[in-house]
Amino acid sequence: MPFGCLTVGEKKEYHNPSDVTDKYDLGQIVKSEEFCEIFRAKDKATMKMYTCKKFLKKDGRKVRKAAKNEILILKMVKHPNILQLVDVFETKKEYFLFLELATGREVFDWILDQGYYSERDTSNVVRQVLEAVAYLHSLHIVHRNLKLENLVYYNRLKHSKIVISDFHLAKLENGLIKDPCGTPEYLAPEVVGRQRYGRPVDCWAIGVIMYILLSGNPPFYDESDDDDYENHDKNLFRKILAGDYEFDSPYWDEISDSAKNLVARLMEVDQDQRLTAQEAINHEWISGGAASDKNIKENVCAQIEKNFARAKWKKAVRVTTIMKRLRAPEQSDSKPAVPAAAADPTAPQISANPSAPPSAAGPNGAPDAAGEEKSQQAAVAPAEEPQPQAAEPTSRCNGEASAALHTAGEATDEQG
Repeated sequence: MPFGCLTVGEKKEYHNPSDVTDKYDLGQIVKSEEFCEIFRAKDKATMKMYTCKKFLKKDGRKVRKAAKNEILILKMVKHPNILQLVDVFETKKEYFLFLELATGREVFDWILDQGYYSERDTSNVVRQVLEAVAYLHSLHIVHRNLKLENLVYYNRLKHSKIVISDFHLAKLENGLIKDPCGTPEYLAPEVVGRQRYGRPVDCWAIGVIMYILLSGNPPFYDESDDDDYENHDKNLFRKILAGDYEFDSPYWDEISDSAKNLVARLMEVDQDQRLTAQEAINHEWISGGAASDKNIKENVCAQIEKNFARAKWKKAVRVTTIMKRLRAPEQSDSKPAVPAAAADPTAPQISANPSAPPSAAGPNGAPDAAGEEKSQQAAVAPAEEPQPQAAEPTSRCNGEASAALHTAGEATDEQG
């Protein structure tokens, strides 16, 4: 066949915008994120409500890539603890994704509203997350952004199930992955250290979630001055790399040894030694009735309100400081990279995300209400192909902790 007769890729079929509006009523925008706008939508035939995510192609390659990735992943999955993709439309200008609508509360809010909260309640939440993740892992899908904000109750009924949302960072594990992304406090050591990684990063994140649900505290946190972004980042990443957390008294005094054992095995620094999701499901604290029924609500809620209600953590508190960090100036091949501690903070630098605002932070580094959602998404966006001007991180060559910390600080910046 002559070359001119080939039509592969020349006649792509698009939906008309009227195809969308003929079937669905789109309400007002509920939330604007880095890659998309989120609406409530009503099916005109059934009157059933859904969530609609609209991606505008004109917003750039990253947006188009995020939309296609989320569609690809969600078309592969069907699990009761994962929000299901219901419908997809692609017009010449947009992608429309229609998903199940979760009307329940976030896990934090649910805990605060309970009259009685125990390890057994936590075990039930963690079990559902583990079952969904074990299913994803059986398909070689890595979620890469598991965190409490992405766990919601499906509805407001007393025994509602937990569902996992937000799959725009999920990735098929075709060999180990190397592009770092995610929310800083939930990052596994292998991501912080810029090593290749895979499904075990999700199990680490579940360990972090479990730690928070049982104590109301984050496992890794630095008490540096909120304005001291550089030291805050370095100290946080250093603790993650070393697995430097404790079962502090008095917060863990009432928690069973079985629960502590599962947390420790999920938050194992060596990813090869870390429990898999299926192994965690088989642990006695999940499946063997070892979870205590003692009421721990008072202690847990007090710490949740102290640590998370101030927006220091909830809604990805560290995102604002990550967004403020700027990449080091380009280094020539003949000069060694400047360690973070030696870099001149006043030197002119290049932002990893030129389109992002310099800061979405309010006073004292707390996220500003208007910029918080945009900053959160920008900090965890999928990495593009390496840019020619970016220097190769020195941690891949010498493995020094300081260099790993420096590049780890840049890791989430590159995603914007």
